[in-house]
Order: sequence, then structure tokens, then C-alpha cells
Amino acid sequence: MTETPLITDAPHRRFNPLKGEWVLVSPHRNKRPWQGKTEEPTVSDLPVHDPACYLCAGNARNSGATNPNYKGPYVFDNDFPALMVDGEGGTSDDPLFRAENVRGTARVMCFSERHNATLPELSAPELRKVVDFWAAQVSHLGEDWNWVAVFENKGAVMGCSQPHPHGQIWASDFIPNEVAAEDRHQADWMARTGRNMLVDYATAESERADRIVAENDDWIVVVPWWAVWPFETLLLPRAHVLRLPDLSDTQRDSLAAILKRLTTAYDNLFQTEFPYTMGWHGAPLTDEDHSHWQLHAHFYPPLLRSATVRKFMVGYEMLAEAQRDLTAESAAQRLRGQPDEHFKTTLAKGAAE
Repeated sequence: MTETPLITDAPHRRFNPLKGEWVLVSPHRNKRPWQGKTEEPTVSDLPVHDPACYLCAGNARNSGATNPNYKGPYVFDNDFPALMVDGEGGTSDDPLFRAENVRGTARVMCFSERHNATLPELSAPELRKVVDFWAAQVSHLGEDWNWVAVFENKGAVMGCSQPHPHGQIWASDFIPNEVAAEDRHQADWMARTGRNMLVDYATAESERADRIVAENDDWIVVVPWWAVWPFETLLLPRAHVLRLPDLSDTQRDSLAAILKRLTTAYDNLFQTEFPYTMGWHGAPLTDEDHSHWQLHAHFYPPLLRSATVRKFMVGYEMLAEAQRDLTAESAAQRLRGQPDEHFKTTLAKGAAE
């Protein structure tokens, strides 16, 4: 095993080659007392079906449309989309007031008909269906749009106002900022080294092992060297893969398995329905050469010390650069040590005894 440099309690900066940004790491600050804001734990006892839920099977949505009596994943066009197929937003070439018209579409994807089934509470076969739906949506929307965003905001702390487990899929005729930055830096890496950055990174992290959260034959989850959020993770295929639709049956099965392991570890860490924003980044769906790209998923959770203490991006983070106190290695160790069984299952077994 190769040791990672700079594992120290003294302040230091770590570089993110995927975005070309630095993060300030200050491990000694973990010793300071906390008297800040707390959040209530979100261990909910939701019904399997909620007659008042806009997303439950068979229910009417706010738009007046009625959901079918679906089973498993279900996708529909967002009733209040952030992007429109025939958008006419206007343009401006003024260098101080530039604007451009954009077009796109937005969809909502329910992971299951069960109102109370978050990703870690789905079975591996059910998660495999979610993976297949993600891939199918990228394939379908990629026929008309340059990029497809597949993401989930989990928990009210992350701005999710609808408890029914669901994600979103936005497709656009433009490449968003975060994706454009990753595209540029991955292309630069390949131009300089002749290799794929994130394939190299997955191999290096596997060899070092100190930031691994979970791994199997096809996938690896790490708290990345450059993590900003306390328990941020990066999910990577070991082989070179451009986009979700390119995954083989074996890779999809193993992806379902590692998604269950990761999301269960999150929930078990503080015994709460762990909030996060997660999303897939794959190669743009344009005709250019995208061999420098590697499919990956980011998980950005806000919790810091417990289910009631979260990380705020304020002050120095907003005005200078990202800063974290908990090292990536410590965060990975804590996630890696969580049991495979979901804490709700454990609690239910205890109550039944």
C-alpha cells in the first residue's frame, strides 16, 4: 500500500484536478466546541402509500394530471420545469450583460411506488431497475440534447419538499458550468499524459486504500482527496466508461450493489435518513471525441458531526475557497466501518425480540 502524503493535523491545501480548484484542510479545528445551529433527525415513519402525495401511484398531481398505478421506477415530465423545449429567453452580446437563449426539458423520476422506500431501503433488484431507468433516460434524451443531468436531492435540508423518494433528470442544449470544467480538465490531463484522469485516480485510490468507503470488482467509492463536504464521496467505475447507457449487465448489477452499500453506510453513520445531493456526470452527448471522459457520480451530503449538526458553506468558503476540518481519510474510515444492515432493520429486529 502506498502512503498518501500530507496526512497531518496542520493546515494544508489539497488540489482537485477534476475542477482545477484548491480546498483548505484544517484538521485541528475538530477540537473546537460546537454551539451552533442544529437540525432535527429525520427518522420518519411514512406510509407505503400516501393519498395526499403528488408522486404516489394513482394520485393526482398539482398540475391536475394523474399518475398511473405504477410499480417500480416511474418517469414523467416535470409539471414545473426549469428548462423548456421551446424556450425564448432572449440573447445579449454586451460583454457586461451577456445572455443566451437555452432550451431543454426536465423530468421527475420516482424510484419506487413505495412512499417510504429510499434508495438504501430498496432491494438490489429494485436498485438495478433504477440504474436501468437512469441509463434509458440518458439514451432517450441524448438523441435530442447535448447533456443530460441525472440527480437526486434527498431530505428537506437539501431543499427537497417532497418526501416520496425521487430524483430528477434535466436535459439541455448547453453544457453546464460544472460539467464544462470537468470536461476541460479531463481533456487537459489526457493531452499531457495520454491517459484517462479518473481511471488513473480509481487505480491509485485502490492501491492506497485509506480513502475507500466501498468497492467491488467493477466500482470503487472513495471520499476523494479533494473532498469539500465532510462525508462527500465519489463513485467510479474501474474500467473506462463514458456514460450510463454504456454499462454492461454485470456493471449495472454491481452498481446496484455498491449504491445500496454506500447509501446504507450514510444512513447508518448517524442513524438518520442521511440527506445529500447526488448526481451522475458522464460525457456530453455531442459528436466530438470524448475519450478523455470517465463516468462518475458525486455525493454531496451536508451533515458534519451528527444528525443534528451540519456543515455550512459561509464566510471563507463563499469569499475565498472551500475549507474542511475533517480529513478525507477520517471520513472514509467512519463510513467504511458502518454495517451492511440498515439501522431501521436492526431497530425493527430489536423491537421484535
